[in-house]
Amino acid sequence: MNDLPSHSVWRYLSWPNRISLLRLLLIAPFVILMLNHRQHDPQFRYLALGIFGLMAVSDFLDGFLARRMKLSSKLGAILDPIADKALIICAAILLALPESSVPGAILPNWVVVLIVGKDLWVVAGFVVMVLLTRKLHVQPNIFGKMATAAQLLMVIAILLNPELNTLGRQVGTRLAQVLWSVVAALCVLAALTYTRLGLRFVLADIKHHEPESREDKMSS
Repeated sequence: MNDLPSHSVWRYLSWPNRISLLRLLLIAPFVILMLNHRQHDPQFRYLALGIFGLMAVSDFLDGFLARRMKLSSKLGAILDPIADKALIICAAILLALPESSVPGAILPNWVVVLIVGKDLWVVAGFVVMVLLTRKLHVQPNIFGKMATAAQLLMVIAILLNPELNTLGRQVGTRLAQVLWSVVAALCVLAALTYTRLGLRFVLADIKHHEPESREDKMSS
């Protein structure tokens, strides 16, 4: 059986899924620009900011289209969070490294640990739930959405830090510090909330199968 040509595969993808895939593809040029912005003029940082801003807008756009056009799918439920997590993790690590950070607003290591740790915890929990329940559970919560929005704002504020500091009183640096503190708190809350939701799903699945197990024992 011949494989479908690539253009046919693209045609059968919904617009929200296409946007999520494009967001994943844009991560590579963003990383390259960030790794080189300190050795070149600010244009590299501006380009990185532009790409990140485009990806941030597309994050809200694909969700809006999925709801408005009723195009939600299992593929989209997986692609969208993967694109979000890959983007945020790459940005956080780059903004903490000396060779790619923005002067005056280097992201602290402990914030990076909380960001990456939260996402790894959520992914690990997702895998465990699928293995235990044999079902796909994707349920965003308010703290997770708030953490994602705060992370996007934090990265944009850090990338704009030199320009914001020209306003005086190190306003850019102070804004970045406030935002990464908010991000850290939201990451902890989101991790705790996702853990509670995950345990609830697993317990509900166990209770659902208990009657079946009892019936099997009685019949035997």
